[in-house]
Amino acid sequence: MRVATIALEQMTAEQRTAHDEVVAGVRGRMPAPMHAWIHSPQMAGHAQKLGAVLRYGTSLPPTLSELAILVTARHWTSHFEWYAHKRDGLKAGLDPAIISAIAERREPVFADPAQRIVYEYSKTLHEKRTISKTQHDTAVAALGERAVVELVGILGYYSLVSMTLNAFEIGLPENEQIELQD
Repeated sequence: MRVATIALEQMTAEQRTAHDEVVAGVRGRMPAPMHAWIHSPQMAGHAQKLGAVLRYGTSLPPTLSELAILVTARHWTSHFEWYAHKRDGLKAGLDPAIISAIAERREPVFADPAQRIVYEYSKTLHEKRTISKTQHDTAVAALGERAVVELVGILGYYSLVSMTLNAFEIGLPENEQIELQD
């Protein structure tokens, strides 16, 4: 890891506040990117609050939000993000064949039209950095405007998470293997 781990007893008051807020929240623990963010406690506090909303408080069902997170993890080849959210995606009911296809950069086969829309919107926005009016209107018609706004928030937030994990080389837990190839 390229960033020093700060022991609880060595944290400043601001760092301790950010730590305690995330541990007291829905996560119950300090997530991996917080090990870097805690060096900027104000950023850590705001980022973890936004993350909690985008992870647990959107109108998107877990299958769709986890799908968007996996597309983002694959886009960034973020090994830790993939490791964490592959499990969450499976738990949410995502088809393992969809997850495997994303990992291998193959086009997944979707039975659920909403999943296809989320996948295509996510992949297009990451790769082309824009969305056509037709694609946007299709997503809004299928998911609703609020859900599309939240989807874009998820993509942006998990890009920040993936970039943090990659930049600071926050690795996988011991005995876990890298699944994504460049």
